[in-house]
Amino acid sequence: MTITTCIFDAYGTLLDVDAAARQVAKEPGQSQLAAVWGTLSADWRAKQLEYSWLRAIGGRHIPFWQVTQDALDWAMENNGLFDNALRAKLLSVYKELPAYAEVPAMLKALKDKGMNVAILSNGSPDMLVAAVRSAGIGEYLDDVLSVEEVGIYKPHTHVYDMVWDRFDVPQTEVLFASSNGWDAAGAAGYGFATVWVNRDGKPQDRLWAAPHRTVKDLTAIPDLV
Repeated sequence: MTITTCIFDAYGTLLDVDAAARQVAKEPGQSQLAAVWGTLSADWRAKQLEYSWLRAIGGRHIPFWQVTQDALDWAMENNGLFDNALRAKLLSVYKELPAYAEVPAMLKALKDKGMNVAILSNGSPDMLVAAVRSAGIGEYLDDVLSVEEVGIYKPHTHVYDMVWDRFDVPQTEVLFASSNGWDAAGAAGYGFATVWVNRDGKPQDRLWAAPHRTVKDLTAIPDLV
């Protein structure tokens, strides 16, 4: 199998979704957040994903930025945080999440090998533009694909169709990497070669397909193509 195209999920895969709460918790005057930032961040991410699935099932699509705000509102209330200024600060930092440490070198190595490299994300286009710019990885990407083009969230097959529409390569030439086990499973079922980036050592999701390979971070990706 020859891989010509490497596609990455963005949030949690290339971009550190815990960074917003972790960073703001270190600021002066944020002792209340500092005490709960880990659970807040986990709640925020879990609800963000849950709301995307529920909206896909219910046919009630809205941009991911609104989903992200709704999820934060739930997470803050669940953790006893009622502070509009803190909410605004967390959202501001979330727009500029950093990439994981290994990401720039990994993406550069793929481009040096002549790969097509792109993001395929639930994120809204404006979110992704800001995140790619702040993470400093735009020079290594051929495109940034958002589900807003098809109006439904992963793991719907219409989302994975976007890769074929953009690069016109067969599924067997695509390596897809995601930190979400359900996303890697969806992509595997679609026909992509998939890598699950299991940073936290979680059990594999029991779904209709399974990722072909599991790694702890993205360092080894260039060796797989």
